[in-house]
Amino acid sequence: MIKMIASDLDGTLLLNKAQALPEEIFFLIRELKELGILFVAASGRQYPNMKKLFAPVVSEIAYISENGALAVDQEEVLYQDSFDRELAGKIINAILAKKDAEFTCSAKDYHYLMPKTEAFRSHMLYEVKNECRFVNSLEEMTDPIMKLAVYEPGGLTDESIRYWHGQFGKDCVVVTSGNAWIDFVPFGTNKAKGILEYQKRYHILPEECMAFGDEYNDIEMLKAVKYGFAMAHSKEGVREAAAYTTDRVETVLKKLIMAKGKIDYDTVVAATSGDALAAGAVLDYFNDFMDGLCTGFYTDADGFWDYGIDLSMKSFMQAKLLRAMLRFQP
Repeated sequence: MIKMIASDLDGTLLLNKAQALPEEIFFLIRELKELGILFVAASGRQYPNMKKLFAPVVSEIAYISENGALAVDQEEVLYQDSFDRELAGKIINAILAKKDAEFTCSAKDYHYLMPKTEAFRSHMLYEVKNECRFVNSLEEMTDPIMKLAVYEPGGLTDESIRYWHGQFGKDCVVVTSGNAWIDFVPFGTNKAKGILEYQKRYHILPEECMAFGDEYNDIEMLKAVKYGFAMAHSKEGVREAAAYTTDRVETVLKKLIMAKGKIDYDTVVAATSGDALAAGAVLDYFNDFMDGLCTGFYTDADGFWDYGIDLSMKSFMQAKLLRAMLRFQP
């Protein structure tokens, strides 16, 4: 049975550069909670920003923010990683020296910013809607630094990715986070660290977990669970790291809720390949549900009215389910 689901935001739940979650996801999260399934939002975004996005269910989910540098459950900080300040200073100076590049420096409750342009300032305040503190030097950044990120307003290129990897790849983790951001985090910091923390906290096994992501900063998380889903539009390396792919997170969540979190996805996959035993297991799982749908007044083979399970209707529904399984592409 699935007991925990973790999902990335940008490019996963937030598609097409959206800055607001679809209302549907809040309904699904509540349905998952009723089934005893923990939902974990796992993102490179800051914790206060994530709470705004999930406002309707803010206290009903758990959080992994800043690409795994911070995990918070019910306002309790489970852990908080910190960046070496000397290295942070070197990265900040390199970003300030690079034309057009901007940066954010992550503390727990806000981002430190030294914007070069009003466009970036407005983007962070009014589009991304981050909590921000504007400073003029590293010395003014008094809180522990968890993560640094460089923003390339024209979008990332292979050249810029190679440049930042070449500059700091030996000193920390350098990973893409969306189409315009590269994150710098301490070695050992990633979303899988948060996943392992929640697995330990709630006594959940990897085979009882599902995760969704679309970027290279999601790879460790996708590998930390049995049911790792890469978005269909993900880069090839991300898709290769995942067990499955999907166009939308909500589609998978709806199927899981319909099955009450208990159906084994591997069984469904086997059934779609024509495995008779697996198909029988799926039919058995839905047996009581079908009995309920097919119970009522009906006409039997001799033309008499009766009340009970209409076996003819049930056979018809089972045949439809079998055909649907064979057409399904996991």
